[in-house]
Amino acid sequence: MRLWRRLLVLLACCLTGGGAHAQAEDAQRQVLVMLQLPKAHYRPDGSYAGTYGEGVGRQSRQQVAQSLAQAHKLEMRSEWAMPLAGVDCFVMRLPEGDTRSSAKVAEAVAEDRRVAWAQPVSLYRAQGSQQEPLYQAQPAAGQWHLAELHQLATGRGVRVAIVDSGVEANHPDLAGQVTVNENFVDDKAPPAEGHGTAVAGIIAARADNGLGIAGIAPQARLLALRACWQAAGTQTLCTSLGLAKALYAAIQQGAHIINMSLGGPDDRLLALLLDQAQARGATVVAAMPSENGPFPANHPGVLVVGLAPPLPAGAVIAPGRDVPSTAVGGGWSLVSGSSFAAAHATGLLALVRELDGTRGTLALKTALVNTAQGRIDSCATLARHAGTRGATCTMLGQTAD
Repeated sequence: MRLWRRLLVLLACCLTGGGAHAQAEDAQRQVLVMLQLPKAHYRPDGSYAGTYGEGVGRQSRQQVAQSLAQAHKLEMRSEWAMPLAGVDCFVMRLPEGDTRSSAKVAEAVAEDRRVAWAQPVSLYRAQGSQQEPLYQAQPAAGQWHLAELHQLATGRGVRVAIVDSGVEANHPDLAGQVTVNENFVDDKAPPAEGHGTAVAGIIAARADNGLGIAGIAPQARLLALRACWQAAGTQTLCTSLGLAKALYAAIQQGAHIINMSLGGPDDRLLALLLDQAQARGATVVAAMPSENGPFPANHPGVLVVGLAPPLPAGAVIAPGRDVPSTAVGGGWSLVSGSSFAAAHATGLLALVRELDGTRGTLALKTALVNTAQGRIDSCATLARHAGTRGATCTMLGQTAD
């Protein structure tokens, strides 16, 4: 299958020239090789209580990886220890001029009995194009009665991971909202990029500064985990390796909600990490996928959010057209796409999480109340968890269009 047929449609942002194309070209030449870790009760180096990764066991896996790379004519690029997933991941690359398919090479490597599994690196795209002064223009202000929602909850104490492109953490509407800002695309400081910044603003823009917009959950704390980058035009691209590292960080940081406004091909490593995240109580929110790739929206337990019918079973509808949000450079702009509908649902779930605490965390996505058309009824959702305090908001919801 050609590379560009495997890309998802992340709706996103803007610029960057040859560097972005070089990243995409390099990604399609990479193979991830997983070597199984010993069971926790037994390590070949005898370090039952020692630090993970030290000793003979790790050296043995490194030697196996080097042997595999030589046997299959691959270049070793890096190593990533993943104790939560029970594997060490070795990143290997086809040499320049090698015309083999990375998928075929991964199949060949996986036949070795020492390998847990191997897979090519896939590419993904974001799903979107790109009383505060803009408050009244926000769909959530009228349709979702945002002021009434904030009388019930603001997302205080909730950690929301944004697995996306870079977030402008010093934007005046996001200053102080980002507690973790990491880059899993390269070794540089996380840059400010359009798609991630817009998603962050919808979820948690400040509501007390007299500027721009108010986020759905303005007191939530954001984990900005850059797994994607801006390419030419309106594309935001991600690799499965970057996404896996960001998901792993979200799990380690104890994220309550993980927003993934992107889509692409099924991926075994990412699926395993989504299962790990959900098993630890995180709720995963994904944008409605394009025809180019169903993942992560098709993964069990993931809440899928779109703009309009038709919807797959269990999916919901949230505002996502002509939404004002934070933009790179300290300004604001209108964005549209299922990425931004997903961001609305993520913010609302943060409000629910604040009200409910840890109760029912595994089933947090079932807390949403929907109309017959699949649209989220925000007031009814919060009223269910706010008791008598939610009565006014419920009445407003019943009279809304």
